[in-house]
Amino acid sequence: MDQMRFHVVSLPHTHTTADFPSCAFTQKVVRFCAMMKSLGHQVILYAGERNEAPCDEHVVCISEEERLEIIGGRHYTAASWDHPHWSRFNAKVIEAMGRRVQPRDFICLIGGHSHKPIADAFPAHISVEFGIGYSGTFAKHRVFESYAWMHTVYGAEQGKSDRDGVWFDAVIPNQIRDGLYPCGRGEGGYALFVGRVIDRKGYRIAQEVCEAKAVELILAGPGSGDGYGSFVGEVDAVDRVKLMSNARCLFAPTHYIEPFGTVTIEAMACGTPVICTDWGAFTETVEQGVHGFRCRSFAEFCDALDKVETLDRRRIHDDAVRRFSMTTVAKQYDDYFRRLETLWDKGWYQAA
Repeated sequence: MDQMRFHVVSLPHTHTTADFPSCAFTQKVVRFCAMMKSLGHQVILYAGERNEAPCDEHVVCISEEERLEIIGGRHYTAASWDHPHWSRFNAKVIEAMGRRVQPRDFICLIGGHSHKPIADAFPAHISVEFGIGYSGTFAKHRVFESYAWMHTVYGAEQGKSDRDGVWFDAVIPNQIRDGLYPCGRGEGGYALFVGRVIDRKGYRIAQEVCEAKAVELILAGPGSGDGYGSFVGEVDAVDRVKLMSNARCLFAPTHYIEPFGTVTIEAMACGTPVICTDWGAFTETVEQGVHGFRCRSFAEFCDALDKVETLDRRRIHDDAVRRFSMTTVAKQYDDYFRRLETLWDKGWYQAA
């Protein structure tokens, strides 16, 4: 198959490194670059000064001083998405991309409307929002993290005629790195919560359930929570895998419609069952009574905590690796962009 060329734009307030584990979009950029390179494609990355993502060229479009000004002393997950440096970052990306872009190259964006000026600057090229787990999309071609989130966005767009018949949208799940997640045995006996420690992520449900059942709870992630359990703060990828492998279960009782929830498939890749809410992407990733339990009441959460130890951790691990490994998902992305390539010819009517 012919090599494709991708211009991938990251976010101005993070680096494309493992130092930003709680930014799902940054880590998606890193994995996307790795997947496209693994298939032999060419990747030009536009990002901050430090980078660990595999690419053919790393183009620095924001200084470290400017990046820190965007964060403004806050945790990077709380950075402003309308800071003036976003406009400066976009302008530098446009200038640099203009000197590199070739006909039929793809422009891959992850910042929603904040990246729209980049797409607008190259109307003759196909711009793709390649990992939509956010509202405020704009591109003609979009990849959603789950059907649940795609339908949520479609529902918000209902009645807009220019959104009818979106044949070249797609759903491609988030992914896990091959070989990083061993099948653990849950020997620690504790329940685990990993994510931003905010009410909407449901950490208080995990606290209430574990306290009622007298089960140890560890909470890992940015934020300042209080109450039952041990708060260990944000952890890197290696420590997160250790925590997940030794956990009895992972709690993901998100209150809102979860676009995906990558921590759940990471936990499952470690063989760890998931206890979550019964909506959003969890309805696609967590099979009831197999990979964990989806709940809608306090009693159901408590019952799930009792039952998780009856589940087959090896089955959970194997299913997660089979469905969500980067090797598996890379092929889905390749198929999607091959489909988009037909738009340069007959598009929807292209013969098989």
